Amino acid sequence: MTLLAVQGLSKRYGTVEAVRGLTFAIGDGRCVSLLGPNGAGKTSTLRMLAGLLVPTAGTIRFAGEPVTDIRPYIGYLPQMPAFHNWMTGLEFLAYVGKLAGMNKRDVSGRSRELLEQVGLSQAGARRIGGYSGGMKQRLGIAQAMIHRPKLLLLDEPVSALDPLGRREVLDMLRRLKGETTMLFSTHVLHDAEDVCDDVLIMRQGEIAVRGSLDELRERYRRSVVTVHADEPLARWAEAVKRELPLVTAAEASGMSAEIEVGDLAQGSKALLADLAKRGIGVRKFEAGYSTLEELFLKAVAP
Repeated sequence: MTLLAVQGLSKRYGTVEAVRGLTFAIGDGRCVSLLGPNGAGKTSTLRMLAGLLVPTAGTIRFAGEPVTDIRPYIGYLPQMPAFHNWMTGLEFLAYVGKLAGMNKRDVSGRSRELLEQVGLSQAGARRIGGYSGGMKQRLGIAQAMIHRPKLLLLDEPVSALDPLGRREVLDMLRRLKGETTMLFSTHVLHDAEDVCDDVLIMRQGEIAVRGSLDELRERYRRSVVTVHADEPLARWAEAVKRELPLVTAAEASGMSAEIEVGDLAQGSKALLADLAKRGIGVRKFEAGYSTLEELFLKAVAP
């Protein structure tokens, strides 16, 4: 079932079109990563989905219906969340729950439940001003979950954290996957691979690549042999591209070359034999498959 459907979503700031005609859908229960470099339009997209920014054009449908106020259905964590540092974690969640229209009894139980879920039950009575960065991010996710939203929107939830805080938040997102649908933005592909089911890669306000992680791996995976030698490899790369049927592409830079082959095992054997036949001294020979990171870098390259 499609939970969120976006059609032709655009946002213009004066003469600058930050988001250009986005069309995509998110299935119920999926975890989707919105990837792209800084300035790609990720934050503007999330703010439009959260109802905090009015689109210049386009429609947003939730569970098949157009919505004028999506706030009851979503939880939102901005890139730089703000807190009342004089409040305790428990007081802050109770405050947010009341703003969401929850009654006193429900908000009390839900606040304690969420503090336990995000690993802050022992810190609930402490003032937020004494929390670490990772603790504040986890509290921010808890506030976004307070009213049990159907969709959780997170803008760069780990970008400002140290490695430990990053790991804590990513572990928590994995645990939340079964509870709600999630869309989170990031410019780090490894974070997306760690947590999400589907990927949307943005470039200059548009979607450049989309699909599930499995589909993208299958669709874009390339068999690649990398060679480092004792001499320049430009001539050799040109020769194997011309002479060996298994070679589909070849690039050389100085004393290294990257050769794409149709079959990794057979291509590796053929290339090793060719190097030996030509008497080229090899310092390093690697055979493997291209990564999603390479796809991401190509997709967002200017």
